[in-house]
Amino acid sequence: MTAAPRVALFATCFNDTMWPDTPRATVSLLERLGVTVEFPMAQTCCGQMFTNTGYVDEAVPLVRAFVDVFGSYDAVVAPSGSCTGSVREQHQWIAERSGDSGLAREVEQLTPRVHELSEYLVDVLGVVDVGAYFPHRVTYHPTCHSLRMLRVGDRPQQLLRAVRGIDLVELPSATECCGFGGTFAMKNADISVAMGSDKARHIRETGAEVVVAGDNSCLAHIGGLLDRQRAGVRSLHLAQILASTEEDPA
Repeated sequence: MTAAPRVALFATCFNDTMWPDTPRATVSLLERLGVTVEFPMAQTCCGQMFTNTGYVDEAVPLVRAFVDVFGSYDAVVAPSGSCTGSVREQHQWIAERSGDSGLAREVEQLTPRVHELSEYLVDVLGVVDVGAYFPHRVTYHPTCHSLRMLRVGDRPQQLLRAVRGIDLVELPSATECCGFGGTFAMKNADISVAMGSDKARHIRETGAEVVVAGDNSCLAHIGGLLDRQRAGVRSLHLAQILASTEEDPA
């Protein structure tokens, strides 16, 4: 008898600290689909905050910790395009730059098993209809890392279109960045707010009740602007909508 694959949840430090409902929804969703999910308690940051601001050496211990924590799993699932992108696109370079050939080999072996949520559902599980129910008008914002770094394509839209009751409307200029960009929003606040305001305007134009994305960091920026404009538009992570059912609505 073949053993069931060992699947780990990489919650990400942002979600763990500020949006714990997203990793909870991810677990609920995966368990509903028959996946047994483990949550390694020793997990921490992927190191992107260091790497993106030039502190690459400081990211090395976090890359090593990621390998130590997740290296034994058959699959690692993260509800974040940004953090998944960091693991798959930055960890190898960081490990090689450190001069630790053993770490570089471990990273090379692990990173193909690290998946953003929509990738895991569509590509690994082969599921599009996850049994969700969400009777609301929704528009989807493709975050930059999921769109350009991971190239998730239309996987999130495939999943959303299969949700019962949903009214999914196209977002104008959807591929334009929302302006968050991590530390970009702090270093270039005025530009960030201008970009976010454009995104918020396009969302309002759709008449959507809810804006959905695969990264809570971007939703925090967009949602904050929409709240200040009293737009009446909720921000929800993709995992929360896909986990929503008639019995347990988001």
